[in-house]
Amino acid sequence: MKKLLFLFLLLPGFISAQVSVKDSAVSCFMLSVNGAFQLPGGNLAKRFGYNAAIGLNAVYKTRRNFFYAAQWSYMFGDQLKEDSILKDISTSDGFVIDQEGTYAQVRLFERGTHISLMAGKLFPVLAPNPNCGLLVMGGIGWLQHRIRIDDVGNRAPQLRDDYKKGYDRLTGGAALTEFVGYWYMGNSRFVNFYAGIECTQAMTRSLRSWDFDRQAADTAWRTDLLYGFRLGWVIPFYKRAPKDYYYY
Repeated sequence: MKKLLFLFLLLPGFISAQVSVKDSAVSCFMLSVNGAFQLPGGNLAKRFGYNAAIGLNAVYKTRRNFFYAAQWSYMFGDQLKEDSILKDISTSDGFVIDQEGTYAQVRLFERGTHISLMAGKLFPVLAPNPNCGLLVMGGIGWLQHRIRIDDVGNRAPQLRDDYKKGYDRLTGGAALTEFVGYWYMGNSRFVNFYAGIECTQAMTRSLRSWDFDRQAADTAWRTDLLYGFRLGWVIPFYKRAPKDYYYY
């Protein structure tokens, strides 16, 4: 986060050209805050249900409407299908006993991270200016996900530190991502956004050496898929061109 803030402060220093968004295609750096709703597929659908995601993008757009972006996305949800991971340390009623001999409050969630480098092209279709239109992008990156085990109050010694890692199913691998949507860059610096469909295909495997509940190492490769809708707000960095007419 400190590096992103440092980049945010440096960007205005790279801005030199004065541009008019409504008259011609412009080149500039941009930062984006975005959110997504996603549905899993492949092996991922056997572990989780739908999830949400929030993300940050650093984007560079050229005058020829080529896009280059670095994207970070944080995934979260509570729709677990693989929810029996604690069965060996639970009572017959499904409760974990804490250090005081009472029922611990243990909750399970989905958590994940997706990092990717993207490139693509803007096609000015149904565009009010040359900087708007259909955006098509693709890229490569890393997808990682796990089951977050939340022991409220940290009262169960069976789920502390390295013991918890034996149950969390931490998984990761290389991923391909495609995006198709509409990019809008308005005359106002604050009215800029994009929205579209995003798909990810990842080849992943367990990043843990041993699963405690299975009493075995998980060495199988997985095909994890994500299909979602992503919406983002964009902040461009450029100097506006002066007005053509001045009144005194």
